[in-house]
Amino acid sequence: MRWRGHGTKGLLAAAAALALSGCELLAPPPPEAAPRPRAPEAPKPAPPSQSQQSRLLAAYYQRVQDDLLALGLLRQGGGGPDTPFSARQLAENFTRIALYDEFTIENGRVSQRETPSRLRRWEQPVRLRLIYSRTMPHARHLKDRAILQAYAARLSRLTDLPVRLVPQGGNFHVLILDEDERRAVGPLVRKLVPGVGNGVLRAITDMPRDTRCLVFAFPEATGSNRYASAIAVIRAEHPDLLRIACIHEEIAQGLGLANDSPHARPSIFNDDEEFGRLTTMDELMLKMLYDKRLRPGMTPEQARPIVERIARELTGGSA
Repeated sequence: MRWRGHGTKGLLAAAAALALSGCELLAPPPPEAAPRPRAPEAPKPAPPSQSQQSRLLAAYYQRVQDDLLALGLLRQGGGGPDTPFSARQLAENFTRIALYDEFTIENGRVSQRETPSRLRRWEQPVRLRLIYSRTMPHARHLKDRAILQAYAARLSRLTDLPVRLVPQGGNFHVLILDEDERRAVGPLVRKLVPGVGNGVLRAITDMPRDTRCLVFAFPEATGSNRYASAIAVIRAEHPDLLRIACIHEEIAQGLGLANDSPHARPSIFNDDEEFGRLTTMDELMLKMLYDKRLRPGMTPEQARPIVERIARELTGGSA
């Protein structure tokens, strides 16, 4: 016979009673073997410690961000009722930002001097590759990758140019490095951009503290106005909003909006720090830059009539 009981206590009492009466009791099944405990996963190695200089820089940039926010700067929106702009302003700002250079290389050194240029842009897919500081936490790395991935999709929609984040290879290298890594990055830059000049290398390795990030875009060949590669350098010591501002500005500049202008508003391409992300005007300038009616190599004079026409179309014809 079988005994239906509840719990171990009932089963043992029933077994004793049936043994006394000479009845046969079916033995209960042997208890199941307890599952073997899983071996604990090996902890991920902690990232190398930042140097004292890098920690001091991180504290400094946190104060910079706090001060900018206290002044109402680093705005996160695309503009608003307080920042209207007309077709004429859009055309003028685009001409100044896309058709003038902010820096020039003289005697092997990079110096800040605005000069007229030609329209330059990518005519091939842009493959962003993130090269990341070893001293940053893994969670920070994942967050930055997500920011880059979302921004790449946004840029692709605006330009109709394929822009995506890739795990290796790439032709637009985004280096987020701490102070010590950046100072020692010369050999890696030479490997990523064969033939890079000493002036560019010095600009990267000798970045002064007030230069938060920078970008260099390189043509397919000497004299070409079509970009083939680029390298952006962003300080790993930056807190969140300065970090995002650098990512937004440097990658967009590496696509061809190379200059800054004190008259551009609302725009991230303005050194007044009012905006900390790509704005509505910046989006329109990217659309203009990759409009098929404009061609790489155009001078400001050649591009101006077309730029004015596109600006009127994008703003609904406002003067």
